[in-house]
Amino acid sequence: MRPATGGDVSGVAAMIRARCDWMEERGIPSWRESVEDLAGQAARGAMWVLGDGGGRTVGCTTVLPRAPARDWTAAEAAEPSLYLFSTATDPAYREYGPGALIALWAVDRAARSGRCWVRRGCYAPALARYYERQGFTLVRQESREELRLYLLARRAEPLDLDVLGIVRDCAGLREH
Repeated sequence: MRPATGGDVSGVAAMIRARCDWMEERGIPSWRESVEDLAGQAARGAMWVLGDGGGRTVGCTTVLPRAPARDWTAAEAAEPSLYLFSTATDPAYREYGPGALIALWAVDRAARSGRCWVRRGCYAPALARYYERQGFTLVRQESREELRLYLLARRAEPLDLDVLGIVRDCAGLREH
């Protein structure tokens, strides 16, 4: 994982389009209409990308230094946390679990930066269940217009990422 730059916008857009294709083939609403806006986050300073070591973007997530106050109680919002959103992965790499890898990286990063939680939200019940399989706990559900918002959290903890075949280097994380 490394911070995204403006040079990552096209790779992130291509990866998100691949994810949209995958979603649409399964009858799942996709982000097709928002691809350029989502990919543009790479140039705004809060997105991180996961690469395959050969220049291809495998996944991305946007990380905020705190959860949005409107989604969390005052007590929850006051707890030091990282908030993940706009997480997407290339389905061609699904067998390697890039989404889980991004989540584990965030849990470790939050702990090493003195935060207590990693928080995230989503509107799809299947995605909420996927995040629960990654160790996140469903905190609550809320109605937002005609949608259901699922709010999840996982306690931050330092992890031995070497066990997962990942090492830290000055550029972030990379596979062995």
